Amino acid sequence: MPASIQSPPDLPGPGRRKTLEQVLFENDTNGLKRSLTATQLIILGVGSTIGAGIYVMTGTAAAEYAGPSVLISFVIAALACLFTAFSYGELSSTLPVSGSAYSYAYISMGEKAAWMVGWLLLLEYGISCSAVAAGLSGYASSLLGVTGFHMPSALTHATLQPVPGTAGAQISADWRFDLIGFTATLLVTALLVRGVEESARINTMIVALKVGVLFVFVALGIGAVNPANWHPFIPASEGGFHYGVRGIFRAASVIFFAYVGFEAVSTASAEARNPTRDVPIGIIGSLLICTIVYMIVATVLLGIVPYRELDVPDPLAIAVKIMHTPWLSLLVNVGATIGLCSVLMGLMYAQSRVLLTISRDGLIPQIFSVIHPKFRTPWIGTIVLGFVVALITATLPIDIISDLVSIGTAAAFGIVCFTVIWQRNTRPDIVRPFSVPLGGIRIRGIWIGTTPALGILFCLVMTIPLVSDMVHAVTSGNPVPLILLVTYLALGIATYAFYGRRHSKMRPEPPLV
Repeated sequence: MPASIQSPPDLPGPGRRKTLEQVLFENDTNGLKRSLTATQLIILGVGSTIGAGIYVMTGTAAAEYAGPSVLISFVIAALACLFTAFSYGELSSTLPVSGSAYSYAYISMGEKAAWMVGWLLLLEYGISCSAVAAGLSGYASSLLGVTGFHMPSALTHATLQPVPGTAGAQISADWRFDLIGFTATLLVTALLVRGVEESARINTMIVALKVGVLFVFVALGIGAVNPANWHPFIPASEGGFHYGVRGIFRAASVIFFAYVGFEAVSTASAEARNPTRDVPIGIIGSLLICTIVYMIVATVLLGIVPYRELDVPDPLAIAVKIMHTPWLSLLVNVGATIGLCSVLMGLMYAQSRVLLTISRDGLIPQIFSVIHPKFRTPWIGTIVLGFVVALITATLPIDIISDLVSIGTAAAFGIVCFTVIWQRNTRPDIVRPFSVPLGGIRIRGIWIGTTPALGILFCLVMTIPLVSDMVHAVTSGNPVPLILLVTYLALGIATYAFYGRRHSKMRPEPPLV
């Protein structure tokens, strides 16, 4: 970290693109507390990733798309994430800032592109938080039922729900309010306001618990594996993305976004003790750990339960029933409920830091960047975020736009990879404590890195099945997800045009009269 930067550098020319010196100055004067170690960053990444992906998505991906070959899907998705993780690692070692892909886009493509990336990140994290909170509510309700306490249905479901059989095209409204999801979100909000160091300690305990539960499941489940359930390893195609090779890639696109929790580590750069060293370790380390855990658990799960029976919200619970171990069923339920709390904490932490960075740039109101004098956290913005996510969880059906949010995530990942190429060509002089592997080639003097180029390619590969399904939904009479996405993007454009552009700290100074 250059200690010589004591005052804001001059603003760049047209295009409102930040310079490396500006980013470093902002990082030196952010007011946040530096307390996170490399170990805590790895745990943050693991805690933000291992959750709904292993407890829900694995079963759906296997049952609907890939069968036992979902293990290949894990490898494809892990490779896509690994190339992006390496790119994150290089950028976070030279640009230790809180804004993640938003900040990187500000440097490589300018303010307008950065705003759209930030707007997509807010959607990604917001919907992900709400989806995780809704899943947490479902497991918690089941756990309460095991103990003999049954919550009224009106307090465990969202106000709006898709009408069964309409693929989300029709929505029903009733006097419902997901009280468990609402309350859980507010409790996590309170922890994040109290301080990142305290939240990290609680997160460490939660991660240890849920990984321990998965270890027990694997250890006991090995004895119940029936190898016949792994055959045929690649089921014959049944049309579309149902099985066959196409199904493998469709499953990979689902699983790809079960890994995105590792991105939360990059938003912690401004609060890491030694960000140039620890953040790359946290990003890559958490991704590798999660990949190993995912594949081991999925292998055992698919060996216990025939893949066609896994299209349920709680696939691990189905496996435990086959194993005839009631106490393990209770343990898995507890692990899922508490484990999803750590995912929710990691995602909300990441979103609050993205809001903080965008607010400091003047593109949204300054209230989101007010730092608490004692806790040194963006407390007002975190509280506002917590209430918004809690209300979304309690009232809205999240699942109908999940794939569209995933497309936005892939776009953000692609921009991260592109920024590595941009920085290598525009600032070859800066010190890079961590560099992407595999080298690169030069085309007409322009350096093209192998790793970031592969990252961009894999992001495109991940989005093709998602876009194909979206087009199919529209042609089948279900335009709801597309309408919601277009509305959100239009709101983002209007917000920038009427507020962000006028209040941006990068706007040119008015001429002196």
